[in-house]
Amino acid sequence: MVKIFDERKRDSFFLSGTRGEALNSRRAVESGQRTALPVSPEVEQYAKEVLDFSSHYGSENSMSYTMWNLAGVPNVYPSSGDFTQTAVFRAYGTWWEQCASAPPRFRRTPRGFHSQDYIELAFEEPVYPMAVEVLETYYPGAIVQIQACNLNPFSQNTPADVRWEVLWSAEPTKVLTPQARQFSPAIRQISFPTNLLRLEINSSLQQYYTELDAVILRGLRERPILPLYKMPVIGVGDLSDSDEELADMAAAFRHGGDDEVDDGKPPNAGNGHFDRLPYELIQLILSHLTLRDLCRLAQSCKLLHQHCCDPLQYTQLSLQPYWARLSDASLGHLQSRCSLLQRLNLSWTGNRGALTPSGFTSFMKACGPSLVSLELSCCHFLTEACLEVISQTCPGLQELNLSSCDRLHPQAFTHISKLTRLRRLVLYRTKIEQTAILNILTFCTELRHLNLGSCVRIEDYDVVASMLSSRCYSLRSVDLWRCRNLTDRGLAELVSGCRMLEELDLGWCPTLQSSSGCFQHLARKLPRLRKLFLTANRTVCDADLEELAANCPSLQHLDILGTRMVSPQALKKLLQSCPKLLLLDVSFCSQLDNRIVQELSALFPKVAIKKSFTQ
Repeated sequence: MVKIFDERKRDSFFLSGTRGEALNSRRAVESGQRTALPVSPEVEQYAKEVLDFSSHYGSENSMSYTMWNLAGVPNVYPSSGDFTQTAVFRAYGTWWEQCASAPPRFRRTPRGFHSQDYIELAFEEPVYPMAVEVLETYYPGAIVQIQACNLNPFSQNTPADVRWEVLWSAEPTKVLTPQARQFSPAIRQISFPTNLLRLEINSSLQQYYTELDAVILRGLRERPILPLYKMPVIGVGDLSDSDEELADMAAAFRHGGDDEVDDGKPPNAGNGHFDRLPYELIQLILSHLTLRDLCRLAQSCKLLHQHCCDPLQYTQLSLQPYWARLSDASLGHLQSRCSLLQRLNLSWTGNRGALTPSGFTSFMKACGPSLVSLELSCCHFLTEACLEVISQTCPGLQELNLSSCDRLHPQAFTHISKLTRLRRLVLYRTKIEQTAILNILTFCTELRHLNLGSCVRIEDYDVVASMLSSRCYSLRSVDLWRCRNLTDRGLAELVSGCRMLEELDLGWCPTLQSSSGCFQHLARKLPRLRKLFLTANRTVCDADLEELAANCPSLQHLDILGTRMVSPQALKKLLQSCPKLLLLDVSFCSQLDNRIVQELSALFPKVAIKKSFTQ
């Protein structure tokens, strides 16, 4: 939807400009020229289409709580609260980082990279953006970055260089109220029109799920000229490298490559006796640099070039923060340094042709033999050939994340069964089918953590549960979020065979019924249980909570959202019996009103008891 206004351009549009524009306008002042303001109508448009996203709370087969709700006009705003017509990401807060299934953080992550989720939105008409407005209807404040792309997703003409520019960014913030708001930060000017925006999210400070209702892009069809009275002041900091120059990772790798650095000085001369430090100490000092700084430092002198290119500096490599600039050339320049690579994060990278399957497979063939962990979340360049190369070149791989790789063909997943040392496998929102997952479970018997959330192509989860119970005795966590056909029989087999389970997500599994005794059987069989999600199962009752209280003293996270059959008395007994409990979601539990939640929160202040509302 597009609206046109003859309003004057907003002041916030001119809050910042590029260094070149500032200098050119200053020259115009000195030469006595006048800067004319263009007369151009303002275009207002809502998102036309959701192109890509990293996760969502909703199902793949409905519209409730899905990212697709961000397309079009608002459904909820200005109302506040928990509404199914909004877009909701999969997680919030920091509780998920405390789980055993959470992978360790990568070293060298830049301090300015805060993003945990993203969504990409296409608009009908490319414009020079003046404002971006996000209608947040519940627990606002999770947006940490807004970016624009020069590629028109509705055009057949692809630019030679696909560029992303940051319109606005900030650190995560905690908004004190969950009430709805219209978020419109001051954005910077860019040099191209856009109809493709990307919102990046960090929900770690939020008390509950952030809900987004709509996104508005306002802009001009013609490129505006900065008026003199809005010209930013040029300071010393403005004379440093631009964000675009610093983000060009390929250039950094190329200049800091393996060619000899000729600094014009005798070896070790003029370095303040830095060369006298033990080699290991210099390596330790350099280990605190970000990847970009390490590549820059390699250009300074021969001594530091040697240290910066040492493969020991590249045993862990997270390229996710550089997703917008990473290319085949970038991987090519890193390749010679990664002979000892053990952990690699390529999540979010390579989309829209930035990485090719051949570039990826070439890197894996050279650097894959030592890999134990590989993160490939949302990597849409992946093909079956890529997974085949992974299975052939990474014999020691223990962790593989293919979350939201929803464009991989189902047949591709059969190659995972060759990775027999896998301990953590994330297949959330993929097209894996039953034959492939059964084949994987037959050979990957060392699995500790398995995520099959929202894998809608698996026909019979009872068969999968039976295979897990007979093959994966060491399983610690299993995520079956929104598995539509798991029954009490399959759950009974799972918990009887996998007695080491600490985390079990059965959220939105509608075929499980408390009347069968499956949840009570679960509690008796899993004494190590720390996390249990029974989200949206309306049959959970007092007897289930009593068994949890009696048998699961280590319970930390419990979600019983939506049940109608749990009483305040049973909930209080659970809180008394589970002293380690940290998170308890009782939203939409009809017997537990706000007064009861407030009373229990006062009695058990260490427990975050969640109760969402709808205005």
